[in-house]
Amino acid sequence: MQKFYDLRQRFKLVFLGIAGLIIILSVVFTNNLAKKLADEEKLKIELWAEAYRMMGIEDNSINLNLILKVISNNNTIPVFIADSLDNVIFYRNVEFKEKDTAKYLTNIVRELKLKQEPIKINITPEYSHFLYYNDSTLLLKLAYFPYVQITIIILFFVVAFIAFGYSKKAEENQVWVGLSKETAHQLGTPISSLLAWIELMKEGHNDPALIPEMDKDIQRLKTIAERFSRIGSQPILEPTDVRIVVEDSVNYLRKRVSNKICIKVDTPESIVIVPLNISLFEWVIENLVKNSVDAINDAGKISIRMTLRNESCIIDFEDTGRGIAKKKYKTIFNPGYTTKQRGWGLGLSLARRIVVNYHKGRIFVKTSEINKGTIIRIALPLYH
Repeated sequence: MQKFYDLRQRFKLVFLGIAGLIIILSVVFTNNLAKKLADEEKLKIELWAEAYRMMGIEDNSINLNLILKVISNNNTIPVFIADSLDNVIFYRNVEFKEKDTAKYLTNIVRELKLKQEPIKINITPEYSHFLYYNDSTLLLKLAYFPYVQITIIILFFVVAFIAFGYSKKAEENQVWVGLSKETAHQLGTPISSLLAWIELMKEGHNDPALIPEMDKDIQRLKTIAERFSRIGSQPILEPTDVRIVVEDSVNYLRKRVSNKICIKVDTPESIVIVPLNISLFEWVIENLVKNSVDAINDAGKISIRMTLRNESCIIDFEDTGRGIAKKKYKTIFNPGYTTKQRGWGLGLSLARRIVVNYHKGRIFVKTSEINKGTIIRIALPLYH
């Protein structure tokens, strides 16, 4: 499962990389196309200017039909012929936006003069006209094309990621509900059998010292079944002293982990009331402690510290285990992610679901160093 999540993260990066590459190639290609089209339009205008100049020459050898054809073939590029005072003498392919035609044409010529050097057309040795031209409609649309294309690509990827997120969430919820009901069903029969055996042992002559511990484990199995059955529904939260819940859970676990691992709990002296579902939050503590035990190779220490800060109860779970790489800080909470050879990889994911979805709190990796240890922090809102 770890490889699966690694591949999914890489796929997202590749996906974004491809999107960026498409955008870059699109912009480069469109800019090159626009530049070529602009160069072609410039050549056409230069030819058009020469045809306009030749119309004023009185020479019978000039083919006027060819000149008129060159001039009339320009149906896309706006052109303006003006005198030295910017008075427009001739124009073509222009759509007027103002009622005052002369003023509008003069303003356009003055704007174009700032953008380009006009083409000088010598009518006589003493008198000249000046040709200005603007980009064609096609070239103007092409200039906006990269932005339109980028917007479409971004919208596509946003919709794709949103759809992926919703489908993933729906699938995840479906998995949780199915797993919870199946687990409750699987544990129901052995719990009933064990309860019956205990009653028989109580009536016999077996060592009574074993009965309390067996009772604890059986009650724990009943609690597990109850926890799984509640995953698909909204649990009831009650004002609870979270210190007692943490201490009771740790006391139960101490006898069931290696004696080479020291578990220390540090809680405030005064009560800390939090809206809590005890059964589910005990599950969080168990999962975090077991995760720390798995991270410690042989001998080590687990410290659980509880403090109050900004209307929140802060619980830090610190271990001296192998640590977590920074890029895995969020990945470890994904369902199915595990570094162990065996197991579902649901512990931390369940912990996050219980803390965030049910108790409206937060859980995250506060700090971690490879081969030195990890601190996972839980923040729960206090009861008011």
